[in-house]
Amino acid sequence: MGVSGSGKSTVAAALADRLGWPLAEGDDFHSPENVAKMHAGTPLTDADRLPWLKSIAGWIAGRLDAGEAGVVTCSALKHTYRDLLSGGRPEVEFVYLKGSPAVMAEHLAGRHGHFMPASLLASQFDALEEPGPDEPVLTVDVDQPVGALVAQIVCQLEL
Repeated sequence: MGVSGSGKSTVAAALADRLGWPLAEGDDFHSPENVAKMHAGTPLTDADRLPWLKSIAGWIAGRLDAGEAGVVTCSALKHTYRDLLSGGRPEVEFVYLKGSPAVMAEHLAGRHGHFMPASLLASQFDALEEPGPDEPVLTVDVDQPVGALVAQIVCQLEL
């Protein structure tokens, strides 16, 4: 989880590859309407995000119901979103890829062909509710190499 530009897709792909787990890209769950809205530079509302979050939650529940692990990317910016995604299941753990607006803007400047424009970064930080101590969230600093991030995640989550 994290704002746009935090490296969710890159870190998740490296983590899933290391663990041999399936990967789902959260962006693939967006409706065409949401993609068009973001592409036009319009931030999504909670109402826009709800069907998207429910789709991701369904993927997570399906994996768990089958007794299988997986990795999925999702901004999960708000506590209520994380609650919906986990479905109250304690085996769901979040990794918060945390960084400053300057670091995220730098990441976004190097990204091409994505529907989420850098102009929406501020709206992501505005919507972000950093995880509290009552949430099953591992927070990692994104300002380090991907391999180091993956190693930290694997070690701290005892995977």
